Amino acid sequence: MPKVMMMCGKLCSGKSTRAERLRKENRAVVLSVDEIMLALFGPDAGAKHDEYVARLQSWLFGKSLEILDSGVDVILDWGFWTRKLRDSAVQFYAGKGIDYEFHYIAIDDEEWRRRIDRRNQAVLAGQSGAYYVDEGLAAKFQSVFEPPEAEETDRHWVCS
Repeated sequence: MPKVMMMCGKLCSGKSTRAERLRKENRAVVLSVDEIMLALFGPDAGAKHDEYVARLQSWLFGKSLEILDSGVDVILDWGFWTRKLRDSAVQFYAGKGIDYEFHYIAIDDEEWRRRIDRRNQAVLAGQSGAYYVDEGLAAKFQSVFEPPEAEETDRHWVCS
């Protein structure tokens, strides 16, 4: 029975690296919001960025069903930064009888800052096509991210 694996954690925490490892281990398909957003809009979708992300996530929920129906595991590399989005995903998949699990990558603030610096250096050097994380984006993210609560991780969670 195919399942969906959802990556949860701060930006620059290692979610995409974990997703790639899971892809290889499970012969799965990774659906990455950042990958698609960067391919379509480049590094800045402007004021419509959040709207586009929400629309894309909605579309990818449907696309994931097609892939799962083909017998292939799906990895959603989105971050699942809010409890509301995590709860919506649980309702969506559990309501359809689809196996799911979250993979939460916990990271402390000091390591998070180091990883942001490394990513930014790689972006500036042309070695990465990822988003550059300036202070404004980091602050926005800090204000939005809701680490999973203990009662969330009691079911279908893999934490590291």
